[in-house]
Amino acid sequence: MPFRPTFRQLEYIVAVAECGHFGKAARRCNVSQPTLSVQIASVEDGLDVQLFERTPSAILLTPTGERFVRGARLTLAALTDLVDAAGKDRRNLGGLVRIGTPPSFGPYFLPTFLPPIHRAYPALRIHIQEDRPAAIESAVFEGTLDCGIGPACDMPGLSEIAIGVERLYLGVPADHRLASASRVGIGDLRGEQLLALGSGNRLLENVQHLAEASGAVIVDDYQGTSLDAIRQMIAIGMGCSLFPELYARAEFRPTDDVRLITIEDWRETRPIGLYFRENSGRRHHFETLAEEARRSASSLGLRNENSSERTADVP
Repeated sequence: MPFRPTFRQLEYIVAVAECGHFGKAARRCNVSQPTLSVQIASVEDGLDVQLFERTPSAILLTPTGERFVRGARLTLAALTDLVDAAGKDRRNLGGLVRIGTPPSFGPYFLPTFLPPIHRAYPALRIHIQEDRPAAIESAVFEGTLDCGIGPACDMPGLSEIAIGVERLYLGVPADHRLASASRVGIGDLRGEQLLALGSGNRLLENVQHLAEASGAVIVDDYQGTSLDAIRQMIAIGMGCSLFPELYARAEFRPTDDVRLITIEDWRETRPIGLYFRENSGRRHHFETLAEEARRSASSLGLRNENSSERTADVP
């Protein structure tokens, strides 16, 4: 490999060219004069050229030295630009973050989460993509998304930071036998028909767990594409289902044809986290986002993951 001067050596050479004196250049570079002289001689030896003509009264640039110093200034300026750009990216969390979130969570969380991020990092561009949790996890792992925020994941190769916990509520038709109760027991659901989202959704797993615990039956010839679709199905008496806390608060009204009920002896919840690739060099960026996400979750009343708080009544 051909000899290549270091950036520090380039700084020494430019300083001598501008100061016209080895001692002054050494003071400017905060090194001793012998150190500076040795480093410049090393460059001249390595390149087999003479950059400076040393006379008793002055230090003069040779024609080769003049060309070299012009190039050195351009190189140092380019390095400064790179460092400045990296610093700007650091101050703006990398300049761009691509976040995946499921439609059962993102629309109800992001309006609280994103404005403080934008105020703190106005130059940060944020791209949002909605999809099923399983698809988001795969996209994060493959690098087409930078991070995901939503139901907790357990995919190998991803790191996750917990930000809160959503309660789960049972939705039943307004004319259902349980509709007048604010709380029911797990045994009251035996034989009930449960509607669920399709594969790749964490809420499907929650509905499956409820069916196993209660003796309810999942409707196997229907896979919901959205919570809105399931809510409409329930409204016309096609079954019951689970709804997460933020969705329930935003979408349900007392006059609706669907009633929300707390299952008092079933403690399953929906942990929420922010996740990213284990080997990502942007861990600090994602930790900053997760910290703000925790604040947003707290302001929305989501419980801390380690909280022992009793399941609350329907919002």
